[in-house]
Amino acid sequence: MLSFLKVFIFLLLLPVVLSKPVVNNVLSYGAIGDGLNDDTSSLLKAWEATCKLSASSATMYFPPNRVFLTQPLLLKGPCKAEFVRVEINGTITAPSEPKNWKCGSDNCDTWLHFSHIDGIEVSGSGTISGRGQKWWDMKRGKDKPAALRVTNSRNVRLSGLRFKDNPKMHIVLNGVQTAYLSYLKIEAPGHSPNTDGIHIGDSTDVHIQHCNIGTGDDCISIGGGSKKLRINDIICGPGHGISIGSLGKHGDYDEVDDVEVIGAVFTGTTNGARIKTWQGGKGYARNIRFEHILCQNCDNPIIIDQFYCDHEKCEDHDSAVKVSNVKFVNVMGTSKRETAVKIECSKTVPCEDIVLDTIHLRSSQEKKKATSYSSNARGEVIGEVVPKVFFN
Repeated sequence: MLSFLKVFIFLLLLPVVLSKPVVNNVLSYGAIGDGLNDDTSSLLKAWEATCKLSASSATMYFPPNRVFLTQPLLLKGPCKAEFVRVEINGTITAPSEPKNWKCGSDNCDTWLHFSHIDGIEVSGSGTISGRGQKWWDMKRGKDKPAALRVTNSRNVRLSGLRFKDNPKMHIVLNGVQTAYLSYLKIEAPGHSPNTDGIHIGDSTDVHIQHCNIGTGDDCISIGGGSKKLRINDIICGPGHGISIGSLGKHGDYDEVDDVEVIGAVFTGTTNGARIKTWQGGKGYARNIRFEHILCQNCDNPIIIDQFYCDHEKCEDHDSAVKVSNVKFVNVMGTSKRETAVKIECSKTVPCEDIVLDTIHLRSSQEKKKATSYSSNARGEVIGEVVPKVFFN
């Protein structure tokens, strides 16, 4: 009878034991963390062990005061745990020389790649350092890698980390359903090419808040297939601002819908709130709101550009990505260029339902007056708008 009771109690407690959170320290799988030895294989072992755990939550843990040197990693699911956490309190660093990167099929498009995971958090007080300077100096050669890419995943959280000097985009979300990004610091020099802070594509229900981003490209860029985005309390600069697009390149069909950017400070950026589309594209960018924006010496505080052309020979086209229902509300500050508000739209596919509500932008150049330019745009002006804008 006593043995029966013991078995009965054990069976009752078994689910509790199995569901207990488990922490896997990468040092336990052979990682050295001295910044000199290659920890790639040890980190893969730690990930595989963490992903296979049958628990309520499982953690892959990078301890502080260590530097983990790694080649490109594919950290792939699905995982057995209900929720997987990667806690980074040390530094993850890349090879210093591009020629020393070991990329499959000579393809270096991603450094740290999380894929096919439902329930993943990457957080901590640590740093992800891509040592990108020599990549930026290269004119040709291997594709430059994005630092951290999350693809085909759900319920994603990124928080607390510092991203520094990565070769290309710092964070990429592609094919993600529901993501929360917060309290991230992303930094690269203003001259570093294509180093977007956060790029979103083909993703839905993404929330970005309380991030400080300064790079050589867009602080946040929003590509085709992005819907239901909420972006709040962003500090941006240097960089190219927060951009919808570019969309419609080489005749592509792109859709962006339901984007809110509420609370952003742009300092010394080339753009503030921007929408950029290529001629000849198809699709739409609609239901977009920029609100409570402060621009400090920005080149283009407000810009819609349906004639975007980046380092290519572009020709006139009749088709264009349709831009509609876009609101700029309570945008203040200074413009480095004379034209503080630029809305340049296609004659055949004009911009519609553009609203400017309470805008006050002045020139940052002494004794100069800020102006506006609007072409092929239909919309409404509400409240005091300076400089004055006249829609067609």
